[in-house]
Amino acid sequence: MINNAPPSRAGFTIERDTMQYTNFDKIAAYRQLADYAAAWKGFDFRTALDAGRVRQCQTPMAAGLCYSWAAKAVDAGALKLLQALVDEQELIAKYKALLNGEVINTGEKRKVLHQLLRGEQGQPVIENGKNIGEFYRKELQRLGDFANDVHAGKFKGSTGKAFTTVVQIGIGGSDLGPRAMYLALENWAATEGVKKLDAKFISNVDPDDAAAIMASVPLEQSLFVLVSKSGTTQETLANELFVKNKLEKAGLDSAKHMVAVTSETSPLARNPAYLDSFYIDDYIGGRYSSSSAVGGCVLSLAFGPAAFREFLSGAAEADKLALEPDILKNAALLDALIGVWERNFLGYPYTAVLPYSQGLSRFPAHLQQLDMESNGKRVNRDGQPIAYNTGPVVFGEPGTNGQHSFYQLLHQGTSTVPLQFIGFTESQKGDDVTVDGSASQTKLNANLAAQIVAFAKGQSDSNLNKDFPGGRPSSLIYGKRLTPAVLGSLLAHFENKVMFQGFVWNVNSFDQEGVQLGKILTKKVLAGNSGDSALDAYSKMLGM
Repeated sequence: MINNAPPSRAGFTIERDTMQYTNFDKIAAYRQLADYAAAWKGFDFRTALDAGRVRQCQTPMAAGLCYSWAAKAVDAGALKLLQALVDEQELIAKYKALLNGEVINTGEKRKVLHQLLRGEQGQPVIENGKNIGEFYRKELQRLGDFANDVHAGKFKGSTGKAFTTVVQIGIGGSDLGPRAMYLALENWAATEGVKKLDAKFISNVDPDDAAAIMASVPLEQSLFVLVSKSGTTQETLANELFVKNKLEKAGLDSAKHMVAVTSETSPLARNPAYLDSFYIDDYIGGRYSSSSAVGGCVLSLAFGPAAFREFLSGAAEADKLALEPDILKNAALLDALIGVWERNFLGYPYTAVLPYSQGLSRFPAHLQQLDMESNGKRVNRDGQPIAYNTGPVVFGEPGTNGQHSFYQLLHQGTSTVPLQFIGFTESQKGDDVTVDGSASQTKLNANLAAQIVAFAKGQSDSNLNKDFPGGRPSSLIYGKRLTPAVLGSLLAHFENKVMFQGFVWNVNSFDQEGVQLGKILTKKVLAGNSGDSALDAYSKMLGM
């Protein structure tokens, strides 16, 4: 049974009549930051980054993590103005309004409630007499009970064999977050002896994706989790039919091998074609859905409900810390503000996420969607054009792989790219080898420390090919070991960072109209009535 919610806290009283949603370039703090940046001579990494700054420039996070911003291009004057920005744009008040269930997603006229999945931080959210928090808790309990029943053998495949593998079928937020979370905890679960089922993922409508997965799993002992909130996602339904066809050809009853994660109003709900259905609602956006049944079903089946409960606990703690108004005590807020400083006033259009942990191999891919789908906007929350930069381009790979790939450009390219490092003092498995006097984990962290300083301080050389300009800003999130609570803390940190930046820029971080046009044109192509000669020509070129 899942009981993820911490004790409820008193709701927040918000002066709604005075809270304003204002374009960033219309507030005093914007002008002050612009003036400061114009007169600013920059943070001299070569001289200012020393042991004292490294010790001082740290902010605690949830689950024992810490955010280090010592190598960021920010000084006391900039921080003071960024604190003023928090107050003028009422960022904490807007976060409280979100937690209290106000309509924050203006484009779709919806509440934004993914934090509520982790426990109430504000007032109880009631909609048409329905307690939404209670609904979420009951659904999480149901999926936890179901996972326990699968592990106990109460549910089996159509030939009577116990399930050994779970396969999630979904795309976008129904794949990227849950896949990243599973990979992050796979080694931890094996080491702790709590791994229950192997997990695989099918996302791409390219049939090679589904074919490869289906060929790699024992069909008689595989349980499939179909994830589509609307129940109409084209790619996901195509992959569902692919899976069902394979099961039927193997003589298996697909209804005994499949569950659905969907909304209560979708065609997948209460459908006898599935063993069970677990529900989310329109208040949970896809890229914010890892804390719901979208992530909870596969994680609970793979690692047990207790692991998912620990994950939610770490996220809930991070959500609570994000309420702190002092930016030096609020890591998500500080991270967000430094990002705004870099994007809008230092002119950096990119950011790289670089985890020195193999478990986080797909975490940058999840953050790409989280950040770029949320804040890749050119209009404000009221649909009006804005005249300043918003979300950056996000990319990344785990270290040390990236060092042998794109770090050349990061060190000596013509563009400065802010960097977000993540590292741990211990590996998940504790299985290591000593070579040349040091263990592999020690070598990994030596590389991480070296890269931070190399990017910051650079190296002067008369041979310009060997000259490193330095001044490349980075932050570091670090902790002891990647566990479910730590993963929840990390996930919530970045979700809240993106939220705060959206509030600063006055954009709606919770819709994604930018993905719709391609879907519409795809349907026209498939229906044979595109009405666009170029589209028809490309379609013909691709064999349609």
